[in-house]
Amino acid sequence: MSTYFPSGKGLESHRQWHVVDATGVPVGRLASGVAQLLMGKLKPTYTPFLDVGDHVIVINAAKVALKGNKADDKMYRHHSGWPGGLKETRARDLLAKNPERLVELAIKGMLPKSKLGRAMGSKLKVYAGAEHPHQAQQPVVRAVAAK
Repeated sequence: MSTYFPSGKGLESHRQWHVVDATGVPVGRLASGVAQLLMGKLKPTYTPFLDVGDHVIVINAAKVALKGNKADDKMYRHHSGWPGGLKETRARDLLAKNPERLVELAIKGMLPKSKLGRAMGSKLKVYAGAEHPHQAQQPVVRAVAAK
């Protein structure tokens, strides 16, 4: 009897859809739980160099929790490439203006930094409210530990 080893073929048919409610969950705990689902680390068929993860829908991103002083101290930076082109945004402002982006950055920061990580990140859908257009995929509700 040989050991099962997943290949790149047929993995798309085994993907599930999960819905995660971000209400009151700290950003880091939410991001680590969702990253595990996207990578497929909770599956027995997990292979580090294959994308065996599932699709994840995060709802209520606007109600995510920022613990401690992170709302004022944490800065999100990007640079335009031009002199003086550094843009900084506080976590509090980003949560108020674009909560989907805040959650996306946290989750994608926990994925591999390669083509494989970008493929895993493309299966993430984040919505600020409780509504999402993916009911046809029959997503399963998953809970992330909120401490």
